[in-house]
Amino acid sequence: MIRGLRPATVADAVPVAALVDRAYGHYVARIGQKPYPMIVDYAEAIAAMQGHVVEEAGRIVGLLLLEPEEEWMMVENVAVDPSLQGRGLGRALMELAEAEARRQRLFEMRLYTHQMMLENQEIYERLGYVAYDRQTVHGRPRVYMRKPLRRTP
Repeated sequence: MIRGLRPATVADAVPVAALVDRAYGHYVARIGQKPYPMIVDYAEAIAAMQGHVVEEAGRIVGLLLLEPEEEWMMVENVAVDPSLQGRGLGRALMELAEAEARRQRLFEMRLYTHQMMLENQEIYERLGYVAYDRQTVHGRPRVYMRKPLRRTP
């Protein structure tokens, strides 16, 4: 169980955007533009998707946005405050995503990341994801990754 975990609400949009800016801001110089998560309207995203936030001391420090498709679960965003990165919160959020996909009887996890975010790709590979496609969307080159889920009886 993730301490401080709760469903995201539209009222969380501003602090979620601030979290995303903290989590992704260091990539701006590397890729020459804001990463896609930094331009999302989080009020719309939270209203349209399954969102979870992690609060610590009244501050949002973790985000998981999921979008179930017909047979797979898309991880639209997972973000962790830089002060907490490397402590397992991101992994716990990804485990939550997989558990939710299994609960909904979906058979695969999917996500995407910027092609220049190599460390993110390495993290996802360690979690069992493999790259299957590359596309440019919204002027940002993405690598798409997936992970099959074991079917449970």
